[in-house]
Amino acid sequence: MNGDVVAAFVVGLIGAGHCVGMCGGIASLLSIGQDKSSPLVPLYYNFGRIFSYALLGGVIGGAVSTVADVANLNQSFAWLRLVAALFMVLLACYIGRWWNGLLVIEKMGQSLWKLISPAGKKLLPLKHPSHAIPFGFIWGWLPCGLVYSTLTWAVVSGSSVNGALIMASFGLGTVPAMIAVGYGSRYFHNLQQSVIFRNSAAVLILGYGLFTAYGAVNLLLIQR
Repeated sequence: MNGDVVAAFVVGLIGAGHCVGMCGGIASLLSIGQDKSSPLVPLYYNFGRIFSYALLGGVIGGAVSTVADVANLNQSFAWLRLVAALFMVLLACYIGRWWNGLLVIEKMGQSLWKLISPAGKKLLPLKHPSHAIPFGFIWGWLPCGLVYSTLTWAVVSGSSVNGALIMASFGLGTVPAMIAVGYGSRYFHNLQQSVIFRNSAAVLILGYGLFTAYGAVNLLLIQR
């Protein structure tokens, strides 16, 4: 299995505390006013959210790989891989709360979000639990440093399928914490706020980022 797919899942799993902070309130409020089928709302919401990630990863991964093949720019993948490694380092610093530079990149998506978010608000309150699917799809575009960081892996994935798999894997990694919040449990949120857990997660991501950078630099040296 592609290492980036596994790593993306781990990033989603250990970084979901950020997702809970940004989306947890929305996820927990969606069930308000719903009928007896409301327990399905968190599942529907997360399905829509993960689908939006997978679609974005597939489109970007496929587009970049096609351009690289047509223009014979395969060496550019090594440079893009190096950029992806840099994002992993930034992500590790953010999760470990060592440095919040990733928030600068996150804010860059605010302008696009202002255009998209009204479509989601029009779906509230949900007239049917299944309407949480399109709502989750829209909310998947919420500016998020974790999403942007993982998306850099989709860029260098080499195909639309790999790009979609990477982003879907990331989304699946966030599900346990998001589902727990949706059903009123704070266990995962409390766990991810633990200093030991947070720093251990940051070190793991940092290690993978440095490993990715090492591989990219070696590839550049070979291609010279």
